[in-house]
Parts: sequence; C-alpha cells; structure tokens
Amino acid sequence: MRLIPKSLLWRAFLLIASLMLLAVAAWLAIFSEAELERRTRQLAQMVASVTNLTRAALLASRPEHRQDLLEELSDREGLHIYPAEVDDQIAPPPPTPFTRRLEEQLHEKLGAETQLAFNLNDETGLFIRFRIFPGDEGDYWLALPRDRLERHFPWQWLGWGVAVLLLSLVGAWLIVFRITRPLKALEKAARKIGAGETAPVLPEHGPQELAAVTTAFNHMSADLQRLEEDRSLLLAGISHDLRTPLTRLRMETELSVTDQEARNGMEADIAEMDRTIGQFLDFARPGQDATPAVATDLTALLDDIAARYGERVRRSARTDFSGLAVMAAVRPQALRRAIINLIDNALRHSGNAEPVELSLTVERREIIIGILDRGPGIAPADVERLKQPFTRGETARTGAGGAGLGLAIVERITRAQGGRLELLPREGGGLAARICLPPHQDS
Repeated sequence: MRLIPKSLLWRAFLLIASLMLLAVAAWLAIFSEAELERRTRQLAQMVASVTNLTRAALLASRPEHRQDLLEELSDREGLHIYPAEVDDQIAPPPPTPFTRRLEEQLHEKLGAETQLAFNLNDETGLFIRFRIFPGDEGDYWLALPRDRLERHFPWQWLGWGVAVLLLSLVGAWLIVFRITRPLKALEKAARKIGAGETAPVLPEHGPQELAAVTTAFNHMSADLQRLEEDRSLLLAGISHDLRTPLTRLRMETELSVTDQEARNGMEADIAEMDRTIGQFLDFARPGQDATPAVATDLTALLDDIAARYGERVRRSARTDFSGLAVMAAVRPQALRRAIINLIDNALRHSGNAEPVELSLTVERREIIIGILDRGPGIAPADVERLKQPFTRGETARTGAGGAGLGLAIVERITRAQGGRLELLPREGGGLAARICLPPHQDS
C-alpha cells in the first residue's frame, strides 16, 4: 500500500505511536469504568439519604404542618414532592450502564418498590418514587434538580493528557531518530563503496547492536580499500613491467625484421598487446580516481574529443551538438577516457562503412552522450554479461583481440559519475552506446 511508509524511521514511529494510543485508549476505558462505579455509588447514596430524610421529616411532622414542610424543602433545597397518581406519565431512564447501576444501587438501599424516572408528566428532572405509608396511596415522587445528574467534562485533565501524549510521541520520535540516524550514515557509506569511492570512518557509538554493526562495517571498508589498493598496485606493476620488454620487441622488430609484411604483422601484435596493457591500467584507475566532480561543459568536452579524432579519423566521424552549453557535475578526465574508449571500440568494429556518430542530448532530466556505429552490434541478451570484466562476445565488441575490459572500464567510470551505461541496438544495424548522466544542480 502506498499509504504505508517504507522508511524504518516512520514505520517504527507509527508502531510506537499506535501502541501509545492504544495504551491511552485502554487507560481511558479503565478510568471510565472505575469512575462510573464511583459516580453511581455516590449519586445513589445521596438520593437514598435525601429520600430517607424526606420520609423521616414527613412522618415526624404533624399532618397540618406537612404542606409548610414541603414548601420549605422546595424553596431551600430545591426538592419537590408529589403524590404518586395512577395516571402519571412516566418516561423510563435510557438503558445505559449508568442508569442500570443507579437503579440497582437504589433498589439495594431503598427497596425493590423504588422507581427511577427522568421525565414525569412532561417535566424533566430526577424523579424517585418512594413509599411513606403502606399501600399505593402512600407513594410519593421526590423530584431533584437535573443538574445533580450532570457530569462536568474534565477539560483540564484532558488538556494535560493530550500534552503528555504529545510529549510522549515527540520522545518516541527522538528515540527512533537516534536509532535510524546511524543506519542512514551506514547507507550513505555503503553507496559510496558501491560507487568505487572511499567511505569515511563511521562513529562507533550508540546502542550496542548498532555500534557492533558500525564497527564491522568500518573493518569491512578498510579491508576492501586495502584489497583495492593491492589489486591496483598489482595490475599497474604487471602492466608497467610488461611494457618494457614490449618496447625492446618493437625496436628489435624495426631493426631486425626485413620483410615488410612480417614487420607490419609483428608491429600490429605488439600494438594490440600494448593496448591490452593500457586497458589493465585503465581498469585499475577508476576506483582510485579521487578527483572531485566539477561542473563541466559537456559540449566543449565532446567538441575537443571530436577535434582529436578529426586529425586521424575525422572523415569517419561527425558530431551532432546543439551548440549550447550542457553542464554536468563529472570528473572530466575519467569521462573523457570512457568516451574515447567507446569511440575507439566503435571505430574498430564499424570499419569505414559509415562514420561513427557522436551526439549530446537531454532527455527526461538526463544528459545522454551517444556513440552510434554501424558495426555488428550486440545481442540484447549479452549486454549485461559484456559489461563484466574479462568477458567477450562472439563478435568481440568489447575489444577485438583485447582482454575484454573495454566496456567494463566504461561501466565503472559511468557508475562513479552517478550515471549508467546503456547498450542498445540501432535501427538499421549497429550499436548505440549511451552514457546517461544526471544534470548539474545549481547551488
């Protein structure tokens, strides 16, 4: 459901808040039940006392003075006594827990013949029918003011309860926030490691479980960084050491091989080996590129790259730019290597059939650098596999005769820039390699 939040902070807060609200509701129900028992007992005791005192006063007074006594009770105490008639119109009290318990208490204190009513002959109030003398003629109605039944709502207590509840919810939110904040920092650090960057050392404090997770993450991050450094040093060292004998081989070939065709073949093989070594170096470099991302004019960058190829293969490549500055926060040197890698790969496989197209567009809040060729292309099922290092397709789109690192290098560089690499089939045949980057956000 969309209404259910996905973050741990809000889920935990809503769970704690729901439990607190249920606890408050249960407390209110218990309080209401206890208060109802106390209130009905007090009211029944008061009604029974007034009824017994009225009965005693009437029995103790002389018959000729009883009317004066009733008038005095009415004027001073607000008590009205009426003789019970057979045709009295009585409205029974509503069947609520309060009225049921009040009747039970009155029957217990005044007898089973006691009757309770809230309306008598279209007059509202609290009416209690009691018996002074034996027989039906001895029954009377005692009318008490209705305000003795009214219950004043405890607004002050409600205000205090709401304040305590709000403070409890704020405290719960702060507790959950303190728990989830280290997890947020852990998430950001993990994303940095996934992008090939060095994650900062996280503070190892807080709850014991979170501190243990943070400590383990810091150890893992340090181990990964050490392994990355060792791997890069190993690749760079091997590649550097291999270039020394390649240089000697190139010189020996030029000096010793007299057959021009054999010399050209050997020089091509040496160049291919040198290019493979360069791929090893490039593959080892992206994770160690600590250059900060800067706002870069991609139009100018692609114009510069296109001019470089204009001196060598300008005839088989053309640019398609709008002429306007398109800005993105990237590492320009790393991005330049990725684009050159894709262009070299496209030129190698497209031959001279059609020029490679280099485009720059903005689509759906994304900047897209396109390198399009008319080579053999890549099957859609092989795209993700060919982005992995040391893998090659049947048509060798990742670098003919190479180590299968070309697309892997571009993939790593693009991910480090916060973008992605797409390899799509082109209409009419060929491949459309697209580097998708987020636009530059002005501060």
